[in-house]
Amino acid sequence: MEKNELKKPEYYINRELSLLEFNVRVLAQATDESVPLLERLNYLCISSSNLDEFFEVRVASVLQMANIDPGAFSADGLTPNEQLESINVKAHQLVEAQYHVLNNILIPELSEQQICFIRRDKWTSVQKKWLSKYFNEELLPILTPVGLDSAHPFPRILNKSLNFIISLTGKDAFGRNSGRAILQVPRALPRIIQLPAEETNSGSYDFVFLSSIIHAFVNELFNGMTVKGCHQFRVTRNSDFFVDDDAIDDLLHAVEGELVMRNYGDEVRMEIDENCPEDTVFFLKERFRLNPDRVFYASGPVNLSRLQAIYSLIDRPDIKFPPFKPYSASQLGRKRNIFDAIKKQDILLHHPYESFLPVVEFIRQSAVDPNVLAIKQTLYRTGVDSPVVAALVKAALAGKEVTVVIELRARFDEKENIDLAAKLQEAAVHVVYGVVGYKTHAKMCLVLRKEGKTLRNYVHLGTGNYHPKTARVYTDYGLFSCNKELGEDVRRIFVQLTSLGKVTKLNKLLQSPFTLHDGLLAKIEREIENKKKGKSAKIVIKVNAVVEEQLIQALYKASQAGVEVKLIVRGVCCLRPGIVGVSENIEVRSIIGRFLEHTRVYAFDNAGEWEVYGASADLMNRNMFSRVETCFPIENKKLHDRVLNDLDCYLKDNTQAWILQNDGSYIQAMPKDGEAPYLVQHELLKAFQ
Repeated sequence: MEKNELKKPEYYINRELSLLEFNVRVLAQATDESVPLLERLNYLCISSSNLDEFFEVRVASVLQMANIDPGAFSADGLTPNEQLESINVKAHQLVEAQYHVLNNILIPELSEQQICFIRRDKWTSVQKKWLSKYFNEELLPILTPVGLDSAHPFPRILNKSLNFIISLTGKDAFGRNSGRAILQVPRALPRIIQLPAEETNSGSYDFVFLSSIIHAFVNELFNGMTVKGCHQFRVTRNSDFFVDDDAIDDLLHAVEGELVMRNYGDEVRMEIDENCPEDTVFFLKERFRLNPDRVFYASGPVNLSRLQAIYSLIDRPDIKFPPFKPYSASQLGRKRNIFDAIKKQDILLHHPYESFLPVVEFIRQSAVDPNVLAIKQTLYRTGVDSPVVAALVKAALAGKEVTVVIELRARFDEKENIDLAAKLQEAAVHVVYGVVGYKTHAKMCLVLRKEGKTLRNYVHLGTGNYHPKTARVYTDYGLFSCNKELGEDVRRIFVQLTSLGKVTKLNKLLQSPFTLHDGLLAKIEREIENKKKGKSAKIVIKVNAVVEEQLIQALYKASQAGVEVKLIVRGVCCLRPGIVGVSENIEVRSIIGRFLEHTRVYAFDNAGEWEVYGASADLMNRNMFSRVETCFPIENKKLHDRVLNDLDCYLKDNTQAWILQNDGSYIQAMPKDGEAPYLVQHELLKAFQ
């Protein structure tokens, strides 16, 4: 089949609809009775927060495209407006399912466990008395309703904030009667309040929604007037940054300016109480210039993700995932010299099954080792209070040469990264913001150590961020090595990021935006040629997303040549498997479980001489062409075989795996008759205990 033939729209799944399908799979975990009950509530919350980001970024970008170029086509042949129509149907179905799961499944099951959300009409007199006091002492002093009239125009509504629109009758102290008021609830207020058992004769885990308290006592805010109606609503805004790369003199200043505007971007969605009268809905819809299909009716709190707060309030290990302690290799302990361990052989860590502490220890020992001259590190999402940052500060204060490349534009972590940059600069760390126009997404650390007359490079390369908290819930690989060529490659990339100069050839690493895309295409083509020559050929790729068209077409060509292609894709997949004559030899599966699958691995049979790479990059346009990414070989035979074995385990999963169908939907895998359930995350946890 000619290359152009592989561009047919029917060969592609829409990116936005695929992302919504991912959230369907996440929500399905909330109904899985094999998952502990409070974890199921968490999955509901995650599906809600994911949907927020979907509207803030993805829907916002499609809306912009509809305004800029309404005739444009995505790879699957849909115009922006056609995409919005399909998104509308799928998103409304998802929201309806979320509230069904909350109201009809989780709340009743939580109630059976004596975890109750007490409705206003069920409050006892004692509870109501306590809540009235709580309202008057904790809420009333900081709530500021705004009456709508010529002197008080409609207020600017913060992105994703909780608000109430209140209908009133009567006149205030000045004789005014606008009929409506807006109440914006400060974000600092908890959205769920636990009733004190001793004071209210309540159960140990009885909760009340903040919105219920405000509804019950809203009259207190309007002395002498009558509240006819009070309805919660929430607006989601375009939160994607636009930084004009051609007009930037100071990237930090530009990002700070955009950060201020994020709360007031264009409106893309409104969520509102399902009992709100039509005229009030119409009033808000017109105020926010929203089409009816972007109004979502809530049969419960308008922000389900805030329910996640109760997890830490409930001491019930029996309805949470059992705790586990990440495995710590003895040669990487705090009392062992980590440089000696790395010099002996490459070391591969698989988080969260293996502890992230050795990564922190690598930097901590580098900070205090008198032989270490310099540390260079990239930080994408890390956190100001991270022990990694503390070690870097300590190293700089000890007189080491410390250079940190911070990506200010890590979405939704921009503010934290700006604070991080300031903290590091105060400690005399050289802080660089990467390359204008290219996000620095690579995960790498380089330590230069003087050993006798030799200057040796020690490196850590990872598939995930240097964030100890996410390292406990995200699956990622991290490789330690002092391989000379690998270390030189990392050093050259840091030179690219911190200074000016042309691209230099790398020994072992593939790098975006220069060699990764072509390198992957070449490796896929090699599998095709090997198959034609009668040699063994197979491709196994594990990533978070598959979107980039040229790589999809290359995988189609591989399938046509008879190459077996196995894709393990957590989220978006635009490749359509099972097309006769195009993709019969491609299987796509998604693993949804206790941990967020985040490892990126590229494995190629290479006529029986398997090549295995870890990477910071997914198969997406942005990762290939507009980010600085690294793809690193795992060459140590033992580690190489271990990763291949891990991939086999993912391909064996018959319980947590979801198989992509030809129509873009997913079907959850089930054990065949006589087959035992196999949950890859569970098996990996057991292997490291």
